[in-house]
Amino acid sequence: MSSLSTQYIEYLIGVEFFKGVDKKELEEILSHAFLKTYDDGEALFFQGAPANAFYVIVEGRVKLTQLNDEGEQIIHHYPGVGEAFGIIAVLREIDYPVAAHAVEKTKLLMWTQKACKRILFDHPQLGVNSIQLLSKYIVDFQDRIKELSTERVERRIARTLLRIADQGGKKVDGGIKIDWKLTRQDIAEMSGTTLYSVSRVFSQWDRDGVIDSASARTLIKEYARLVEIAESTEK
Repeated sequence: MSSLSTQYIEYLIGVEFFKGVDKKELEEILSHAFLKTYDDGEALFFQGAPANAFYVIVEGRVKLTQLNDEGEQIIHHYPGVGEAFGIIAVLREIDYPVAAHAVEKTKLLMWTQKACKRILFDHPQLGVNSIQLLSKYIVDFQDRIKELSTERVERRIARTLLRIADQGGKKVDGGIKIDWKLTRQDIAEMSGTTLYSVSRVFSQWDRDGVIDSASARTLIKEYARLVEIAESTEK
């Protein structure tokens, strides 16, 4: 892996877990990583499996999902290039709370739990970053619970679509395109609502020119208008 260290450093610089770690240290950290490739639809790990590795994406995209107590699937996130996932579970030495599947051909850097302990011992800054990550995770979780329990459906859907656009939207002529297959059911699962509600809201937004959801690659035509909807205090 050492021969690839320089090539992949750029993917670690923006990852919160590696914040404040200099280039030389990153090269050493990369020497403990493995490079893995997954095909579209292939599972990286399943919910409930022991958290034995964390990942940083260098190509492609992954879908993180969770089954609730009623057996319903909830989509949590679509991490893309330069994003890390699995860190919290590995640090806490618990089972993965979600499942991860590639949504296109995806290449990732992977650190085993053993390697994670080694780099934490060798690089104290990572311990500080770990505490900050755990704190951020708690705050994000609280914010999502509040959003799902108090906000009206249209606002939740708008916020979900904006989060997805900010994570991996691509600027094109006419707006911002979600450049991977994203169904209305996916949006429903991420916003804690029903397929019927998403279809109703999307149909209205299509008519109003806010979005174009005619294909699986949703186009946000009026980003500012979507922000207004997401931040609206109307009941």
